[in-house]
Amino acid sequence: MLAMGLAALDGTIVSTAVPQIVGDLGGLSVFSWLFSGYLLAVTVTLPVYGKLSDTFGRKPVLIAGTVLFLVGSLLCAAAWDMASLIAFRVVQGLGGGALQGTVQTIAADLYPLKERPRIQARLSSVWAASSVAGPAAGGLLAGYADWRWIFLINLPVGLLALWLIHRHLVEPARREQAGGEQAGGEGARGEQACGEQARTRAGGPVLKRAEPRARVRIDWAGALAIFATGALLLTALVQGGVAWPWLSAPSLGLLGGAAALGALTVVIERRAAEPIIPGWVWRRRTIAAVNLSLGALGLLMVAPTVFLPTYAQSVLGLGPIAAGFVLSAWTLSWPITAALSNRVYTRIGFRLTAVLGISLALVLLLAFPFLPFPGEPWQPALLMLLLGGALGLFQLPLIVGVQSTVPYEERGTTTASVLFCRQVGQSLGAALFGAVANGVLAARLGGTGDLDALARSLDDPGSLTAEATDHLRRAVDAAVDYVYLGAAGAAALALLALLTLAPRRFPVLDEGDRRGPE
Repeated sequence: MLAMGLAALDGTIVSTAVPQIVGDLGGLSVFSWLFSGYLLAVTVTLPVYGKLSDTFGRKPVLIAGTVLFLVGSLLCAAAWDMASLIAFRVVQGLGGGALQGTVQTIAADLYPLKERPRIQARLSSVWAASSVAGPAAGGLLAGYADWRWIFLINLPVGLLALWLIHRHLVEPARREQAGGEQAGGEGARGEQACGEQARTRAGGPVLKRAEPRARVRIDWAGALAIFATGALLLTALVQGGVAWPWLSAPSLGLLGGAAALGALTVVIERRAAEPIIPGWVWRRRTIAAVNLSLGALGLLMVAPTVFLPTYAQSVLGLGPIAAGFVLSAWTLSWPITAALSNRVYTRIGFRLTAVLGISLALVLLLAFPFLPFPGEPWQPALLMLLLGGALGLFQLPLIVGVQSTVPYEERGTTTASVLFCRQVGQSLGAALFGAVANGVLAARLGGTGDLDALARSLDDPGSLTAEATDHLRRAVDAAVDYVYLGAAGAAALALLALLTLAPRRFPVLDEGDRRGPE
């Protein structure tokens, strides 16, 4: 939880300190890369760290990632201009990718199926607390100390996490993994891959530790190709429509380059003996369905996280802190329903529980455009509270379920592929819904529309007449309504993926096949 807290907090803590950072270092035109660079590095390294954790074990990857994150934090605190700070934020993100994926995988390694929802809910609470506390902590440190303490505060937390991991984390036993595709399919094939691994000692099953490998083959070419493809694609999605128009040469060049590198990555991975992203991640129905569903989850999450604060301030007239509380309502219910989800999926199964959760989310997202104008703050807050409960019932059963269908040596790769799809969905959602919102504003106001610029103008009501202010507020209301309709479309895609691809019952391996510590 401490290690994950590092990555979770740094995704939000910088946001409120941007004025102080820009005032000290300059670089206003490129400050958005403080967030984009971190996001890029985390996203594109997730599959790489997933494969490395399956190959070398979780503990060394988690320790290496934490050390790299702390080095990046120290460098960020020593940055001398905006370019150096952005570069060091990328170094932080390279470590953050190891923290996110490996912690989720360790939770599945160490706890049996019936206990995983409770543990995963605690991990979810880390993200919930960070989304609320991060901006406030960043503002306090930047305002009353110095913005560099935003990064220096990571050092004592990270060092404590390293000490605890080194001293107390006992790696589960691992078998030697054959080259090529391991445990070639679901169900019986997965169980066959796990077979013949236990012996009896003192009346209980104890796992045999494997002989060390003669030579470990790492698909470095595939890792570099994945990194380059993801970097080009996410750069195009993050900067398109912001730094340059969507149909401009930079956007088309980046998207074309990402497509070409993606094709090259497929060729490299199909020829690799132990690929970073093996083909079975997409050939197995269960994993493919979960990947697509959580990719859609990342897409729909953009609507509340990015656009609801603007709605709360521009339409409801709330201040930044009150707007943050409207958004944070879903962080209260999400961990609770996630922790209780095992009482549901043990009765009706993983797929049906996730279908129930995403169906409720679909209804709630469709209800948002029907809120009255301008409405009361408790109305969107109530919807967010219910939405968080629905998504907790949707996400956690899918993560726990898909981790339970694979043996130890595939769990890191599987978990990383799920988180990677969710991260890509968030990047795609930010680009797509940003274009939707600005398009609606342009149609309502005539000419070009920019939601951020419009929100800033509404912050200064003295510059507008009452009639103009009302007209602009209604335009913002309509833009966010359409964004929520788009999010409902993403929920419908997740529901479709579950109903058409996911098996009715996930092929869960027996608990005896879970590799526990000897």
